[in-house]
Amino acid sequence: MKTLVLVEIDNGMVSDATLRAIGAATRYGTPVDLLALDATAAQAAAQVAGIERVLLAAYDVAPTAETLACLLRAVSGDYALIAAAHRALARGAFPRAAALTGCAFFPDVTGVHGNGRFMRRLYAGSVVASVVSDSTLTFVTFRASSFAPVMREGGQVPIVALDAPRAFGKTTLVERHSVQQAGHDLSTARLVVSGGRGLGSNESMARLGAFADGIGAALGASRAAVDAGYAPNAAQVGQTGKTVAPDVYLAFGISGAIQHLAGMKDSKIIVAVNKDPDAPIFSVADVGLVGDLFETLHELEAHVDARSPS
Repeated sequence: MKTLVLVEIDNGMVSDATLRAIGAATRYGTPVDLLALDATAAQAAAQVAGIERVLLAAYDVAPTAETLACLLRAVSGDYALIAAAHRALARGAFPRAAALTGCAFFPDVTGVHGNGRFMRRLYAGSVVASVVSDSTLTFVTFRASSFAPVMREGGQVPIVALDAPRAFGKTTLVERHSVQQAGHDLSTARLVVSGGRGLGSNESMARLGAFADGIGAALGASRAAVDAGYAPNAAQVGQTGKTVAPDVYLAFGISGAIQHLAGMKDSKIIVAVNKDPDAPIFSVADVGLVGDLFETLHELEAHVDARSPS
């Protein structure tokens, strides 16, 4: 039996989240195929290192979750594991596909230990569960930030065209809205700079964003900052936003509500700046600075400016 990974494309290339999902899938110990939903995606996927083949199921328009679930059921016979990054399309399609096939589904998996054993975090990350599937087929979405990506290039595998099942007729995609994200991908960035309500204004968040760009970091925000209008929803880190696990997470003016901690406490190094010495963020911080965030930011900006070419 084999593993099948759903391919998603960002800016004409296989997304970093998909490359990380492939990296996670390789830990399962079976050969890996990829599933692409258009010819462009298939051509890009065929160059990914370490895979066996690409299945192409071409649709005239992007399939809905219901249509994709039907496709996954149709190809499921050859696979023990069908996986994807834990993003919108798979989150909608995989539970449906699992129901159609009568098989298991594990969402937001953060670890793979072979023999059908996966690691998941529950209750806002406070519990780590080891779950086992005894199903002949298991559907899994992987938390991309928990795994290393495979190489985007280095392979050249065959593309196998499929007879795609007809689109699910009772659901129609009316409109698609895409958020244009500047800078680094928040979900997979190795360095994240986040701001909270303590920033106090849109201008301060923009200043923090410029600092993040200067050090090659992605910009995040707490829910309080998003609710205040300082940052878009796409920047929210937390239980109801994005889950990140970068090498370094810098938190400016974030108190550290449990919902926010659930989205970032797996970061390797957490640096927190807050004027409140009792802020909950300090309970998970590796480095904590009690002080004015603007003074700290000014000092950091000076170092960035000093190393920048004139």
